[in-house]
Amino acid sequence: MRYIGLTTLGVIFIFLVGIASAGSPYGSIDVYYNDKILPGKEIAKPLLKIGEPFKVRIDFTVHQKCYVSVKLSELGDKDFVIVDGPTSRMEEYYGKIIEENSTEVFEWIVKPTESWAGGSVPIDFVYQVDELGAGGKTLVNGGFTVAYCTISNEYYEGETPTSEQPVSESQSTQEQQASENSSTPAASAPASSLLTAIMALALVFFIFSRQ
Repeated sequence: MRYIGLTTLGVIFIFLVGIASAGSPYGSIDVYYNDKILPGKEIAKPLLKIGEPFKVRIDFTVHQKCYVSVKLSELGDKDFVIVDGPTSRMEEYYGKIIEENSTEVFEWIVKPTESWAGGSVPIDFVYQVDELGAGGKTLVNGGFTVAYCTISNEYYEGETPTSEQPVSESQSTQEQQASENSSTPAASAPASSLLTAIMALALVFFIFSRQ
């Protein structure tokens, strides 16, 4: 029964994608999977390993200044984990004001859990556009499937890209600089000892020369 329900849900979301991808009085949406645009009603259908990361990108264009709320949605609970993006959890909304005739890019890196290992599950994009100001009405809302993922029983063993990588490199550089700085006194210690020895010899020579 679960798979029958998924098939029906997939048909509904395909219909919604057609609506979302088309232009409207309020704006338009372009959908990308792993940086490849999904034209028209196309839905990505990847075969993924458990924990294998993929990228979901939405280019959201509006024709008037408004407040846009977006989220990634899943069929069940803990089907996917967000690695990086404007939200840290599935079903969590992110909102911001978008200026008139401008485009905002929403991008997530996501990986599937073992919840649907051996099966297929959709990952969806949900949005709402509201007028600005107190009591502003909702102009449009909707949702559609970005990818219908088939999850294998194998585990992904590659690296998972995150925005924290540059930070790690920066920290590594700082640690290297700290190490170099900490070695400076040690390097100058022999020079200091040599200077002390020379001064001691000079003092001895001076004392003997006065006798």
